[in-house]
Amino acid sequence: MVPDTVTGALILSFIDFILSFFMIAGIGIVLSWFPILNRYFKVDEAKLRKGHP
Repeated sequence: MVPDTVTGALILSFIDFILSFFMIAGIGIVLSWFPILNRYFKVDEAKLRKGHP
């Protein structure tokens, strides 16, 4: 339990600061998967223009 004082607020801010790095890293990992997925699941734009399913 974090105390409801200035010290507690600083502890909570520090925990939030550290967790934000994990969130940003997680978003970066997901974004790094897009080029890999693009290699395996190529979209044929010519078929999309013609309306083929």
